[in-house]
Amino acid sequence: MYKVLVADDHAIVRSGLKAIVDDQPDYQVVAEAANGNDTFVRAGQGDIDMIIMDLSMPPGESGLVTTKRIHNQYPKIWIIILSMHGEEDYVDQAIKNGAAGYVLKSSPDSEIINAITTVVHGRHYVDENVILLKADIKNILTDVDKTNLWGHSPLSKREREVMPLVALNYSNKEVAAKLNITTKTVEAHKASIMRKLDLTSHVDLVRYAIHHQLIEF
Repeated sequence: MYKVLVADDHAIVRSGLKAIVDDQPDYQVVAEAANGNDTFVRAGQGDIDMIIMDLSMPPGESGLVTTKRIHNQYPKIWIIILSMHGEEDYVDQAIKNGAAGYVLKSSPDSEIINAITTVVHGRHYVDENVILLKADIKNILTDVDKTNLWGHSPLSKREREVMPLVALNYSNKEVAAKLNITTKTVEAHKASIMRKLDLTSHVDLVRYAIHHQLIEF
C-alpha cells in the first residue's frame, strides 16, 4: 500500500484528492498538510511514499521551494504537483526541483490517477493538457535521470482532434466540415502537427498515430 500525503491550503481540495486516491487500489491518503513547512515536516516522519502538493499554499514558502527541500532531503518520496499554472516555466522548474509529476487543477480526476500510477514505475508524468514543445521537453529533462515524460502531448487540443482525421486520409475539406473550421485552419494545424512531432511525411504521421493508438484499421 502506497501511503500518500496531500498538501493544499484549501480543505475542500484535500478532501477531494483524498476521495480520489483512496478509491484506487494500493493507494491510501494517510496525512494532510495546508502549507509547505508542514508538508516538509510531515514528510520527515518516515512513512510517506508520495506527496500530491499545490504550488501555492500561502502563507509561507512556494511549493517549488518545498518540492526542492523534500526531494533533496527525502529523494525516495515521489512528489506530484497539482497546480492551476500550466505555463512551461512552472512545469520546467517543478521537474527540475524534483517533482515526478505535474497535473493541472482544471483537468479531470483521471489525470491524478494516471499520474500516481505512472510515477511509481519510475516515469515522469505531465498532464496531457499541458502543451509542451520538443524544445520545452528537452529543457525540462536537463539533469533529470528518468528521461520519459508520460501523459502530456506536444499538440494542442484542436491539433489532437485534427491529427487522427488527417492520418485516416480525410481531405482538408472533410476535416474542416467535421470540426466546423476552415480549410486554411486545417492546413495550419497539419503543418503545426508535423513540425511539433518532427514528422516529414504522411506515412510518418500514420505510423505515429498507430503507435500511440490514435487510430485503428
